[in-house]
Amino acid sequence: MNSAFALSGLALFFVLSGFLITRFLLERQDIPDFLRRRLFRIVPLAWLAMLILAIWNRPDSISLAANLLFISNLFPGQLMNGGGHLWSLCVEAQFYVGIALLVALCGRRGLYLLPLLCVAVTGLRVHADAQIDVATWLRADEILAGATLALVCHDERATAWMRKAPAILPVLLLILLLASGRQSAGMLHFVRPYAAASAVGLSIFAFPAILRRLFTSRPAAYVASISYALYVYHGMLAVTWLGSGDMLARYLKRPLLILATFAAAHVSTRYFERPVLVWGKRRGRR
Repeated sequence: MNSAFALSGLALFFVLSGFLITRFLLERQDIPDFLRRRLFRIVPLAWLAMLILAIWNRPDSISLAANLLFISNLFPGQLMNGGGHLWSLCVEAQFYVGIALLVALCGRRGLYLLPLLCVAVTGLRVHADAQIDVATWLRADEILAGATLALVCHDERATAWMRKAPAILPVLLLILLLASGRQSAGMLHFVRPYAAASAVGLSIFAFPAILRRLFTSRPAAYVASISYALYVYHGMLAVTWLGSGDMLARYLKRPLLILATFAAAHVSTRYFERPVLVWGKRRGRR
């Protein structure tokens, strides 16, 4: 069940990222501003985490460079202990560079190649029977599905249809997404990108009111505001004493692990990430 939540949650993360990035570039083809925003949002905390892990792991220079350049997911053996989950940031960073180059070369029209790339990646996964993989060419269909969703939502006819969808439909799609995250899901693994994108897209226009209030509440907004730091620190802290021991010991320590992760994420977001973002915005204005 834990793996189902993890895979499903990561699929939603990728879909939302692809959706927001593509929507931004549909509205503004300002590549320098786009890359500057992504640089100051993702890189500082990621590099801080990687440098802390490097002090702990003492990797060789090639492995350290692969991590700092966000290509370590292409050579999984170079992911550091405590930083195995950071492969997802590599997929993100590579997507940012790729979509920036696409728009720089082809303009907005280049974005309409993304749905074809999404289907191509899924086809490659099916051919290789890569149900769960960290290499970009065998995982990027999740983020590309989000990009495709942004293009769909840019069409008024599509959004008109989505507004008419039953409010329960996004919930059913979320159940399908959760089922596709099980280790034994089989061919459903290849459905996961599209279940996540459909659930996110329809939830914008049709969602049960009680769930909408829950996901737009102040606690949910707070968790969203520190979510990036939560993701980075949870894997790092999980390899410390807080995540050690047999199964019983790990479950007994779980509340401490969660508390430490939230505390680290809160402090990091407030005193490190936000000041860096503000500084980056000032540099952008200049």
